[in-house]
Amino acid sequence: MTIEIRAAVVREPRGPFVTETLRLRAPEADEVVVRLVASGVCHTDAIVRNGHYPVPFPVVLGHEGAGIVEAVGPDVQGLAPGDHVILSFVSCGVCSTCAAGRPALCQSAFELNFLGSWQQGAPAAHDVNGDEMGAGFFGQSSFADHLLAPASCVVKVDDDLDLTLAAPLGCGIQTGAGAVLNSLRPPAGSTIAVFGAGAVGLSAIMAAVIAGCSTIVAVDLQESRLQLALELGATHVVDPTAAPVVETVRALTGGGVEFALDTTGNPAVVRQAIESLRIAGTFGLIGASKTGTEVSLDLTHMLFGRTFRGIIEGDSVPREFIPELIRHHRSGRFPFDRLVQHFALDELEEAVSASERGTVVKPVIRF
Repeated sequence: MTIEIRAAVVREPRGPFVTETLRLRAPEADEVVVRLVASGVCHTDAIVRNGHYPVPFPVVLGHEGAGIVEAVGPDVQGLAPGDHVILSFVSCGVCSTCAAGRPALCQSAFELNFLGSWQQGAPAAHDVNGDEMGAGFFGQSSFADHLLAPASCVVKVDDDLDLTLAAPLGCGIQTGAGAVLNSLRPPAGSTIAVFGAGAVGLSAIMAAVIAGCSTIVAVDLQESRLQLALELGATHVVDPTAAPVVETVRALTGGGVEFALDTTGNPAVVRQAIESLRIAGTFGLIGASKTGTEVSLDLTHMLFGRTFRGIIEGDSVPREFIPELIRHHRSGRFPFDRLVQHFALDELEEAVSASERGTVVKPVIRF
């Protein structure tokens, strides 16, 4: 049995998002069908669309889905039709890092999330001509009104949660907050600088407030985002066009921050973030780059006890961390809803463009 769905399809690298009718197959084994209520739009969707990763085309992107379960496979446990859910990334569950409780660093992460290798049966979707469609992106391909996903990447949430706001918890917001709370773990009273005040960076700033950081410096080129960073808890902001970044951060923090986090993926900015660290400071790197993948560092600067750490998905265990973020939001300590602006599926191209221009922090497609 198959169902007809509406999905935003990209037929070739750098091609447009075009809404098409597809046919989605029924769930097998440990798979579920989810009717989407909303899907966040992430930087990763844009760079994959533009061909920076070897993802097969045509493809349905989107990996911050939230919706309601409509059907489950025969081996699914703990989920049933009618459950409200948020979807996150896929992990194998059996490799050494998964077994150690670090699914974001799954040894098969690329194949599972970018190539859709979690699909053990027939491809999840076909177009109206019967041609196979890439519909397993991050276990979900959430730029569609329905999706097929492995149950392992589905997080059940309370029915009263507003899914049109909560969808981005599955990746971008989880990544920024997790980088602080799970990866860097700054102690109360510590200093941190966050480079890039987009959705990921602003989530990191809100998490730094939760962690009790005494000094939180936001670095970004856009005045509106720096203002929002201040409203969300940053104690200082730096515009690189108005002041030398490294010198300013060092002056604000008495010689450098204890923690620095880059969310831009820009090699030049990465170097600035590392040079903003005091002795024995820790740097965290998030995100994929579209401006180059190599960075040059001063070895003497790194030699003095400074640590460089790569971070994927905020080192999160989604079924534990997403509910934690929801609890923080309900208590008023994590107002991520202030980042969200809604679009329709047919406005996806506009949503991506608005995000790239910086006029919208976190676009969310509402079905």
